[in-house]
Amino acid sequence: MQLSSLLSRFSEPETLRMAKLTRELVSKGIDIISLSLGEPDFDTPKHIKDAAKKAIDENWSHYTPVAGYADLRETICNKFTRDNNLSYKSEQIVVSTGAKQSIANVVLSVVDEDDEVIIPTPYWVSYSAIAGFARGTVKFINAKPENGYKITPDELESAISYKTKLFIFSSPCNPTGAIYTKEELKSLADVFEKFPRIFIISDEIYEYLNYVGKHESIAQFETLKNRVIVINGLSKGFAMTGWRLGYSASSPEIAKACEKVQGQITSGANAVTQRAAISALSSPLEPTYEMVKQFKQRKRRVMELMKDIPLECIEPDGAFYVFPEIDKYFGKKYNEEVIKDADDLCMYLLNIAHVSVVSGKAFGEPKCIRISFANSMEKIEEAFKRIKEGLGKLKG
Repeated sequence: MQLSSLLSRFSEPETLRMAKLTRELVSKGIDIISLSLGEPDFDTPKHIKDAAKKAIDENWSHYTPVAGYADLRETICNKFTRDNNLSYKSEQIVVSTGAKQSIANVVLSVVDEDDEVIIPTPYWVSYSAIAGFARGTVKFINAKPENGYKITPDELESAISYKTKLFIFSSPCNPTGAIYTKEELKSLADVFEKFPRIFIISDEIYEYLNYVGKHESIAQFETLKNRVIVINGLSKGFAMTGWRLGYSASSPEIAKACEKVQGQITSGANAVTQRAAISALSSPLEPTYEMVKQFKQRKRRVMELMKDIPLECIEPDGAFYVFPEIDKYFGKKYNEEVIKDADDLCMYLLNIAHVSVVSGKAFGEPKCIRISFANSMEKIEEAFKRIKEGLGKLKG
């Protein structure tokens, strides 16, 4: 059976693989604590669920416009004005079945075969895979922990070549929680001004999960506005992962291209979700702020628990992950099993400590693991107790 060579250009996302392995063990009756998925453990706020119920009763059950309902796109524009001081028109917004599809739409719209896509590491696992769909060539910039896992202008400029077509990054970052300040974004924008051919995808899905101040977008710099594509969605800030709604904001030309791509793959996003999204994006954000408050408390406790093990880790400024260095455990043994790398350590913690985490190799940093604190404080406490005991069993 001859399958497409495209399949060789990417692998199953490690986050989803660990989730699958976790479910398999749970189905066998094993008590696994999952700290692997990027999913808020909170329920969707009531007013959003009520809007969805109302939409069902009002028979919002038919095909939707490919780019999204007009009033939702207008609501998204109002959200950008309210939260980001960014001005967009409805024709610049494309609503998709999750932010991942929004990113794929953009990449497939701007990247040709062998175009270079620059991605700072650590990075979200799907960026490079999606670039592979478009047969682009990925070039990584390794952001250093001493710089807070953020790249410098010099590092960016050194990576750019005549083949560079696209730059993809997230702030707040998955997996490190790093957040670029306005000044840091301006310094990167100054570099991009020298290279007018390059598009920039700014993944801002963790916008509200910011523990240090106001969210800043690289789209605020007018000289770049037509080349920046902002990606956002409802999953993280509104606890709506299963509702599947993301959106992009871009130049009208890119928006039309994204609509064309999406029209041949999924068409419009779910009708009921779109009606609920209007309520989510136009209502007061108190439920989101309360969720962020609890995440901040968990982050503080997780940092304490890691010091007790101890694990070296930069404190995240946003998102809901910690990304500790674990390479000191490489070469250690449990019975006759040798921990060779982060992948081995994750499987060891899953099978012996019964805690699921994700290998940093998937994010471009092989000496780290990603631990999510999107779980209850009780589960987090128990998980770190198990991790400490498990790591304590390693010898050598």
